[in-house]
Amino acid sequence: MARSLSENSARFITGAILTAVVVAVGLIDNFFLTWLFLGVVYLFAFYEAMRLYGIEEDRLYLYAVLVWLVALAFPDPDLVFLVALLVASRQAYRPPAEPKILLPFLYPTASFLFMLALYADYGVASLFWLLAVVATTDIGAYFVGRSVGKRPFSPTSPKKTLEGVVGGVTLATFAGFFAGSLLVDWPQALAVSLAVSVASVFGDLYESYLKRQAGVKDSGDILPGHGGVLDRVDGYLFGVVVMVLLLRSLV
Repeated sequence: MARSLSENSARFITGAILTAVVVAVGLIDNFFLTWLFLGVVYLFAFYEAMRLYGIEEDRLYLYAVLVWLVALAFPDPDLVFLVALLVASRQAYRPPAEPKILLPFLYPTASFLFMLALYADYGVASLFWLLAVVATTDIGAYFVGRSVGKRPFSPTSPKKTLEGVVGGVTLATFAGFFAGSLLVDWPQALAVSLAVSVASVFGDLYESYLKRQAGVKDSGDILPGHGGVLDRVDGYLFGVVVMVLLLRSLV
């Protein structure tokens, strides 16, 4: 009982601090500060992903830093394909090397580049839109699942129910509709919010899959009560890709 209260207290405090930092960065609305903040989160996520993939190649951290430095001047996810070509070229030039060393540059690197591109192209309001959709999906799925959830959604995440997912996506679509209507017309806001919410569900599921494969409960332990960085941003990493692609095609 005492341990449960302690863990919940740590979770609440950590969540409050994270929320305050995110809101502060958003209100300041400065490209360099946003790049710096996302870069710190990205490097922690990259480290955790390396552990989940079981990759022990220290030089990849240098590549990750270089990617983010270049992104300061060129905030576009196309950058990741250039990096992948360079890494693949080195693999081919000096074998043997494991093909899976490319994986951290797809997940989470590409997603963080999409996030920086979202901010650069559509402003801080788009990041709050993304936050509203993914956070509501997660919260809605939890409470709806606990109250009426019966059917399991996927064996990858046994606690997640189909009813919870449907409830979370429904609530997030409407929450995203109001947030997105500040940027786009209402039909686009509704469609984008729905697609991003569904994508975030599978982002969460993919990270659960990686943890199952690695045999760990959390991606890390840097966030008391929450686990690792990837445990907190998993839904955003899929959702942001869908949001950028849809906004570029619809707007």
